[in-house]
Amino acid sequence: MAKYSEKAGEKVEKTMHEMKEGTLKSGSGKKVTSKKQAIAIGLSEARKEGAKVPRKKS
Repeated sequence: MAKYSEKAGEKVEKTMHEMKEGTLKSGSGKKVTSKKQAIAIGLSEARKEGAKVPRKKS
């Protein structure tokens, strides 16, 4: 299984919390309701900040 940095875990935790509150928005501006999408957004944000996150699978 992939290893994620602590920073990446915190980012995912934050986005999951936002999703549950109903404040998380996708790139198109629509509300995120999917757990998988929230995790993907969190990992993407962590990746942009330079956290240790495995690359995306194509």
